[in-house]
Amino acid sequence: MTHDIAARLRAALGPDGPVSSDFDLNPGVILPAGRVLRPAAVLVGVQDGPDGAQVVLTKRASHLRNHPGQIALPGGRQDPEDPDIVATALREAREEIGLPETAAQVIGCLPPHETVTGFQVTPIVARITAPVPFRPEPGEVAEIFAVPLAYLMDTGHFRVERRIWRGTWRNYYIVPWGPYYIWGATARILRGLAERVERCR
Repeated sequence: MTHDIAARLRAALGPDGPVSSDFDLNPGVILPAGRVLRPAAVLVGVQDGPDGAQVVLTKRASHLRNHPGQIALPGGRQDPEDPDIVATALREAREEIGLPETAAQVIGCLPPHETVTGFQVTPIVARITAPVPFRPEPGEVAEIFAVPLAYLMDTGHFRVERRIWRGTWRNYYIVPWGPYYIWGATARILRGLAERVERCR
């Protein structure tokens, strides 16, 4: 990854700014006051590819109870043993895709994202500093693939779709790439990063 790309990402990141939510496109939803969200983290891992920087994504295993077959960033809930939320993202990436923590150089983070499943997810952006023979954890991950960073950082590639969820229409972002249907929280997090990068141009 070039110094210019890393610098642009670093300039775009930071905890300031509004948090995002799976409900952003559904202003009629009233969330209960005093709700308790479970802390979690995902890793937006950026690596060098044959045609430039890429973001590493996963396809969740089809047998999982929650979000089977969906496209996701490596990540999960924070464990009591994790010293902080960055450690959560790095640990989950190691467990899910075999990314050594020593090969991930953290650039920064985005504000937390609230999911419909009751998690407060902090996206951690990191540079993957060396070639890694990724290894999917068979209990959770069906496939590991990469999407060009330039594609994901163009908000024009995102669009809004909707479906019935719990008896009502729910709007959400998608950003399709080839055979992969990237939607929901993953698409919203990536769009949030794209919006910040575009403002820094």
